[in-house]
Amino acid sequence: MGNVVAIIGRPNVGKSTLFNRLTETRQAIVDEMSGVTRDRHYGKVNWIGKDFSLIDTGGYIQGSDDVFEEEIRKQVKIAINEADLLLFMVDVKEGATPLDEEVANILRRCKKEVLLVANKADNGARSAQAGEFYSLGLGEVYPISSVNGSGTGELLDKIIESLNFDDVVEVDEDVPKVSIIGKPNVGKSSLINSLIGEDRNIVTSIAGTTRDTLHVRYKLFGNDVILVDTAGIRKKAKVNEDIEFYSVMRSIKAIEGSDVCIIVVDATLGMEAQDMSIFGMIEKNKKGVVIFVNKWDLVEKSTNTMKEFEELIKERLAPFTDVPVVFGSALNKQRLIKLLEVVKQVYENKTKKIGTSELNNFFQPLMEAYPPPSQKGKYIQIKYVTQLPTKTPSFAFFCNLPQYVQASYARFLENKLREKYDFTGIPVQIFFRKK
Repeated sequence: MGNVVAIIGRPNVGKSTLFNRLTETRQAIVDEMSGVTRDRHYGKVNWIGKDFSLIDTGGYIQGSDDVFEEEIRKQVKIAINEADLLLFMVDVKEGATPLDEEVANILRRCKKEVLLVANKADNGARSAQAGEFYSLGLGEVYPISSVNGSGTGELLDKIIESLNFDDVVEVDEDVPKVSIIGKPNVGKSSLINSLIGEDRNIVTSIAGTTRDTLHVRYKLFGNDVILVDTAGIRKKAKVNEDIEFYSVMRSIKAIEGSDVCIIVVDATLGMEAQDMSIFGMIEKNKKGVVIFVNKWDLVEKSTNTMKEFEELIKERLAPFTDVPVVFGSALNKQRLIKLLEVVKQVYENKTKKIGTSELNNFFQPLMEAYPPPSQKGKYIQIKYVTQLPTKTPSFAFFCNLPQYVQASYARFLENKLREKYDFTGIPVQIFFRKK
């Protein structure tokens, strides 16, 4: 399973700035692609070859000032339950506030590791001031400036040292790991129950899997899959917590543990903003994706409703529209076999390998007929292409001037690749490299 790190703290201490710096998304507040804000509070960080997921909890806090403090406490508690490591951020300029002290009280009692990050330590004098936060009783203080980046290297070293990268799930590699994801009340549990149903005898929980998600292996309709079930472990305690934030934390764990994700969408509501942010997370993690439009039996049908609905969904997903959509009903067990067949096909697409000579035989004539447009009077020549030995399909195009190849040409090549070889449901990466 992946490691999840959450940034917590009161408003305006610089959580988003640190998030943007670590995930290197200066401009990634809005994804211009399709006019949809992809999830801007979740990102992947890579440091010295290790990956972890980062969540900025600040983006999930709603309410006026008096509600704020209550919300922050809730967020902190959810983050303690769901994250593997917490970055508690305070502001050197303002010093320790009563709210900081209260959060520190909650954190001292929790079993999770906490790194105390003192932000806005832009100069030597400010760094010295950071010492006052030792009074919070959370151990070492890490002075940083999320604006100019000082201290963030040491912080990242410490994060990597604190995370556990050996907590690996021992699961059969050749069996697709499938997770069912979606916002609350779209019918995820009904889908899981209809798939595994009362036939619990064909279900085996796999020993040695990690604590936070349940891996259930089962054979059904001739399909052998492992279901990554995160819904089954919800603590009965307070489910009235901030549901959106809670479900985002859960989804991330499930996405990282799976090969193919089924996004369950409510047919009566259509593809909403939260569905889009889930789609964005799956895309960032380079996982296979299938969209299951549930409760299709409740929709008034005209002649081409299904086709229109699918087009609407794909419009919202642009530019990654090569995604299978299955319409059905979890309660009435409608088209579930079809859903599993599609999942299986997407898994096969994810693990597909294409020989170098075959790729070049296909692409060379194509690139001669439609060469990349010249830039600044320079002509780009692509010599050859090969598939990289990565877990998800990625291709390297070797050329003389990789920096001049435009995104539109990369998309053209990707579309041709998808037409020729079936990569439906799989994010494909294309790199241009110097020969």
